[in-house]
Formats: sequence, C-alpha cells, structure tokens
Amino acid sequence: MVATIVVIEDEEDLLELLEYQLGKAGYDVIGFKDGENIEQLLGEESIDLLIVDRNLPGMEGSDLVVQLRRLGFMVPVIFLTAKSQERERLEGFRKGGDDYITKPFNMDELLLRIRALLKRTKPDLIEALQHRDLVLKEASHQVFVEGREVELTRLEFNLLRELMRNKQVVLSRDYLLEHVWQNDGGFQVKTVNVAIKRLKEKIDPDKSRGYIKTVRGTGYTLI
Repeated sequence: MVATIVVIEDEEDLLELLEYQLGKAGYDVIGFKDGENIEQLLGEESIDLLIVDRNLPGMEGSDLVVQLRRLGFMVPVIFLTAKSQERERLEGFRKGGDDYITKPFNMDELLLRIRALLKRTKPDLIEALQHRDLVLKEASHQVFVEGREVELTRLEFNLLRELMRNKQVVLSRDYLLEHVWQNDGGFQVKTVNVAIKRLKEKIDPDKSRGYIKTVRGTGYTLI
C-alpha cells in the first residue's frame, strides 16, 4: 500500500515541484493551493500525511491544522514555511505540527523527514514504486513481476529504483554512474551496460515485456 500525501501550498511552481518529486519517490500526491476543501477530502479519503505551508491565502496554515484537529482529524502534519524563528517553530508544534522544515529547503531532506514520520505514524505502510506489472517496495527491499518476487542484488535494486523513479525519461550512462554507483571516477560506462543486461535477464527473462529500452548513444529508459 502506497502512502497518500496532501500538499497545501499556494506557490504554484513549488506545488508542482513537490507533486513531481513526491510522485517520483513513489507516493500518491494530491495538491491544493489553499485549505478550502481539505476537511471534505479528509472525510472522504484515507490520507496519510499533510504538508502544509503556513502562509496560505486567507488563513494561517497552523490555524487550519488547529481547526482540523478540533474536528478529529489527526493526520500527521509537516509544516513547510519561511517562518524560521524559534518562537514561530514552537508555535507550529503547539498548533499540531509533527515536523517543521523551513524554506528554502533541500528536497532530499524533506523526503527523509517524510519517510521518518510515516515510519513512526504509519508503520503498516510500505513505500512502493509501480510501473506496469513491476512493483518495487523500498522499505522491504523487494521487487515483484506480475506478483512474483524477483531476487535482485543491491546494485540491481538501486538501478531499477532509479529507472522507476524516472520512468519514460532517458537516463544517460553518466547519470546512472553518478546516482546509482555514486561514481568517483573508478567506473566506466561499460559497467552500466553490464548491469542493465543482468537486470533485464532477471525482470524480463523471456524478453516479452521489454521494460527497459536502450536509446542508442544516450542511455536507458523504462517504458
């Protein structure tokens, strides 16, 4: 089961970035530019986490959370805000926030905070990426093809995860060396070719599914 995250952020560019990055990380994401319909959504859908900007149009984000708590909605909340003074952070926690990250922020840090909070509050959730009949569960380090588990090495798992996080985007061999191997100059592009070949043999042994496409002279993409 994949975690569903609601992002309430009035800056359109930032909202789109968060929707993209959280979706890429394997979450279901619902974005809002204000808090107007949040109560109705929480009453109708199962939501696992709220990311709330404190500077919302017409309402302070922490006041929105106070209102939701009074109505009985105890969904975990991460405040995302430019309000960085200690008294403002403490106020955010007093008004129902579970974590607090200030703008500008590092996306990797936000993802780690999300993961840590979900592990505390929703331990039954397993983070997963899905593409066609491929399912990759990050927390348990498992990969399934049509419901059948496939044993991968750590390197193969990380390689598939990077492809699934960027599905239908062509990733160059240099990109993969940097992000999967964390290359310090000790690996060559041939290393990627060999690893891709082994990964294909495991997830598509009869070559009938064609998950991974080679883009000649460029790299690889998941299709």
